Amino acid sequence: MSNADNWQGDVLRDLRGGGPQPAPQGGTGPAGQGAAAPAPPGPGPDPAPPVAPRTPHAPPHPAAQAPPVAQAPPAVEAVRPENDVPPPRPAGARATRTPDSRPAVDPSLAGASRKPRNGEPFTVRAARAIWRTVSSSVAREVAEVSRTAESLQQPVTTGRQIAVTSIRGGAGKSTVAALLGTTYAHYRQDPVLFVEADPALGSLPIRLGAESLRWTVGDVADIVQPQMSLLDITGYLVQLRDNAWLLPGSQGQIGAMLDFRSYERVMVSLRRYFGVTVVDCETLPAEVARVALTASQACVLTTPATLDGVASTHAVLQWMRGLPPHVIGGTVVVLTEQAPHSGIDTAEAVRTLRSTGTSVHVLPYDRHLADGGALRTELLAQATRTAATRIAADAFQLSQKRH
Repeated sequence: MSNADNWQGDVLRDLRGGGPQPAPQGGTGPAGQGAAAPAPPGPGPDPAPPVAPRTPHAPPHPAAQAPPVAQAPPAVEAVRPENDVPPPRPAGARATRTPDSRPAVDPSLAGASRKPRNGEPFTVRAARAIWRTVSSSVAREVAEVSRTAESLQQPVTTGRQIAVTSIRGGAGKSTVAALLGTTYAHYRQDPVLFVEADPALGSLPIRLGAESLRWTVGDVADIVQPQMSLLDITGYLVQLRDNAWLLPGSQGQIGAMLDFRSYERVMVSLRRYFGVTVVDCETLPAEVARVALTASQACVLTTPATLDGVASTHAVLQWMRGLPPHVIGGTVVVLTEQAPHSGIDTAEAVRTLRSTGTSVHVLPYDRHLADGGALRTELLAQATRTAATRIAADAFQLSQKRH
């Protein structure tokens, strides 16, 4: 595995086809943050200007909205239909096959899906509505959410990469990644990218409501070039709502492979186009997951709110204390409750994990999340929306401290 401090520069030199090149004028920030992509050789589309977010389909939190922003004409057209011709390959890119489009969910399973449930029962929602009409704490709640929204909207000079991983399966890793990226896409004006660095039948495309998949991380690794514009790049991505995009790790097939060199190549090439990139990693200690953690500015470690899950995570955090301080200092632990009544004292578990110097949050049980289908923010319980916003803000603030 390449050195954590040098692999990005090495890959960039490989992409440019030679030795070290002088840095382009204007920095290397993401699109919309004061940095522009290098101009492609010959005629071609100019780099897209900053893109204003589309009207969200539902706010992550009902108590307050993000401060209004000026609406600019969208600069990125919709992704080409799946049955259309693929985007043109830039000069110098290696030849690669054009993959066929595949549905994210097998059509034969369409009848197995039920109508999505609300995250909390009607009685709970009604009781909360009554409480809000008579409570004097609503103003404090609005102020807190406004402060969180302001922190999520801070500008970045270079794209922030936030890796989401776990030490075992079934910890809610992909669910947390979907919640974080959806929150960033709602609050931020710059484009947000989801990258699935877990090709082993990952569930991130299903969580994000993707209908079909074509290009994967492995495919795009042979195509991306430094001179490509944002419009060129998005032709290989799955377009989502709220100015968000997805690059899948596989097409839902067993046996898909993803090596760390392909991952490095893609991330070095794409990071400057997106303000925030949320990476759904393999479980530790897989090689791609280790590379993703090394290159990311913040890490979110998910664990089930069970005795064995907390004990295993505590052992890992104790081990991480022997690593460079930025590793554990840039880590957020998320305890995911997967049943209505947890079998442990979550408050005590949080205190124990925080004793290692790590930020810890609890993602409460939510019926909508438990169904495992596409994430619809308007159906999430209020406690879930609040927790997701706080986790996203915490991880983003930690990512700002590392360059």
